[in-house]
Amino acid sequence: MEIIVTESAYRDVLAQAKKDAPLESCGYLMGPDKNTVTVNYPMKNVDESAEHFSFDPKEQFAAVKYARQNGLTIVGNWHSHPATPSRPSAEDIRLALDSNILYFILSLAEQTPVFNAFVISNGEVREKINIR
Repeated sequence: MEIIVTESAYRDVLAQAKKDAPLESCGYLMGPDKNTVTVNYPMKNVDESAEHFSFDPKEQFAAVKYARQNGLTIVGNWHSHPATPSRPSAEDIRLALDSNILYFILSLAEQTPVFNAFVISNGEVREKINIR
């Protein structure tokens, strides 16, 4: 499986993550189908933590409404790891409750950011997805 993330969507994610660092940043990624990301829907990390994130349920509802109104599919959610690698933590895996979406992680730990996507279900990382 491969996911296409447009350059503009990636730039939006990267800019948001850098702005929010050293706190984790987060949002939803949307596109015209489940294999293409064209939109970053930024959200606030209500935990305001450098080690974990939580969405505001009202913002989540607004994101779903935005996707429906604009004919978009929610491909997945994303969050940043300001100081750790781009791989799901134990907490990320535990909180990945929707097996119908992808989980994207942007790491700012290295000089060059690393952006990965994962399929997580039933408490396991099932697959690392190639991003193009």
